[in-house]
Amino acid sequence: METTTRPRSPQPTGTPRWVAQFYQPSSASWQVCAESPHRAPVQYALGEMAHTVRARGGDLAVSLWGPEDGAWQRYDVSTAAPADTAPQAPSVAPGEPSRLTERMNSRRQQVLLAGLSKAGVYDLAPDDLTAVQEIVDHLDETTVRTIAHWLAAAGGSR
Repeated sequence: METTTRPRSPQPTGTPRWVAQFYQPSSASWQVCAESPHRAPVQYALGEMAHTVRARGGDLAVSLWGPEDGAWQRYDVSTAAPADTAPQAPSVAPGEPSRLTERMNSRRQQVLLAGLSKAGVYDLAPDDLTAVQEIVDHLDETTVRTIAHWLAAAGGSR
């Protein structure tokens, strides 16, 4: 593991939800790599990202933030995601979406947020995040990708 001192990850903005950030040494900054109202898809994304980065011989520094009593709380990734190294049978609590459903929703949300970022929209207010979630909940992945492409193209012409 790299011994370089990294700054602590900043607390995400907006309403507390599950957010994973990774440290990008080239820019000496923390970037959001996954976010969702549910913990499982964010942990899954962290596991996949860690697997890929380490398979390429890299070192991954991540930070996991989530809600606790209505406020932001930083979680220890080593204890928050022990299941990332081995597949587990999905456990779905009543009323909670299945792992696949949540993963697909999270993926559509990430695509849309990436499109917004490329369009120059970075600091989203709670109402903006609600609008993003409404789009994610009501549109299929192909349509969300098309919208994200339009946003990215519009941002590139600025």
